[in-house]
Amino acid sequence: MLGRLHGSSMYKRGTSRDNMDSFDIDDNSALLENGTEQETSTPSWKLSFPHVLVATIVSFLFGYHLGVVNEPLESIASDLGFNGNTLEEGLVVSTCLAGAFLGSLASGWIADGVGRRRAFQLCALPMIVGSALSATTGTLVGMLLGRFLVGIGLGVGPPVASLYVTEVSPAHVRGTYGSFIQIATCFGLMASLLVGIPVKSIVGWWRYCFWISTIPAALLALAMVFCVESPHWLYKQGRIAEAEAEFGRIFGVPHVKTAITELAKIDRGDEADSVNLSELMLGRHSRVVFIGSTLYALQQLSGINAVFYFSSTVFRRAGVSSNLANVLVGIANLTGSIIALILMDKLGRRILLLWSFFGMAAAMALQVFAASLPASTSGSFYLSIGGMLMLGFAVLVLFLTLLCLCTQAAFELLWGLLDGKEFWKLNDLVHQ
Repeated sequence: MLGRLHGSSMYKRGTSRDNMDSFDIDDNSALLENGTEQETSTPSWKLSFPHVLVATIVSFLFGYHLGVVNEPLESIASDLGFNGNTLEEGLVVSTCLAGAFLGSLASGWIADGVGRRRAFQLCALPMIVGSALSATTGTLVGMLLGRFLVGIGLGVGPPVASLYVTEVSPAHVRGTYGSFIQIATCFGLMASLLVGIPVKSIVGWWRYCFWISTIPAALLALAMVFCVESPHWLYKQGRIAEAEAEFGRIFGVPHVKTAITELAKIDRGDEADSVNLSELMLGRHSRVVFIGSTLYALQQLSGINAVFYFSSTVFRRAGVSSNLANVLVGIANLTGSIIALILMDKLGRRILLLWSFFGMAAAMALQVFAASLPASTSGSFYLSIGGMLMLGFAVLVLFLTLLCLCTQAAFELLWGLLDGKEFWKLNDLVHQ
């Protein structure tokens, strides 16, 4: 959220023009340094890569906490005294989501108020405290409070990560770097499923599962000290010299003036640019908003979250080895993300969206058919696992396609590369 909500439900981007009286966008000297024309080659991806890698730790943690209670849930319920109570088991899972909902509402304000780096550090704090509380608690209330705190951090972190990765990435690798977010989420999910395997053989292992998550959270907070602040945020604050210095670290010194000039052009064009929120819901933009929201809703309604949270319980009750099945689910998710990355620019977004929805429907139909077979038959065994893997594969292809599509559109909208009259060009992205 790069703008602020004002009265009359108006969203307006901020401007730093008042803070840059000495910076003239029309001055050709902005493109010259000591009489030498500015370098026009492509910035190296190597300079920004470490900063992007640190930012994706948030996505790793998001995936980890998605699956951290999957395998240990029954052990947690047994040790904390609510074994067999499905309502309280569900609360252990959903309380994290409730915290994430609240955290996401404040994410934009935090990122704009204190900067991207401090926002990362702030989101790491509740994840560390919440995980430690969940690992040491002896009561259901303590577990729920810990999960809620973790959720707040998860709500704040991922939106900031998407914004930060976009802002520090050279244009020619921005899409690739954006995909790292989803891949990191898949790795986090796989890590949580693998870490949970010993839970049945080692008493109290579920506590270590939570303790382990504090390590990447602490690493995120520490590593952000050495990462760049977003030059876009610094520029909006009027801290032009600092923005130039950060651009030099991630793009290289020869590209600093060009990057600052582009920001200045965008900033000047944004002064009178505003989007009425009512137009997004009821006006000319409502169709695009409806299509995007519906696609995300259908992905969630497929039941993939139930796979991430309860697959171990479901597989065990179906007579399937949960360890093997969970590892295969994680591999299917990662494979779907990688294949989507490879095919997206070759086949286009629309084809991937259509085929991933078809795959989700086929996977769920396969699971329903497998459930109707006797549990003792080998056909039920293989069809159940196959349907689950197909669902995870198709959903990840869909999600990554939506993520790349919406990230591209959001960047263009938020930074003025796409004005209100051109909003309908988003339709072309969907039909590519």
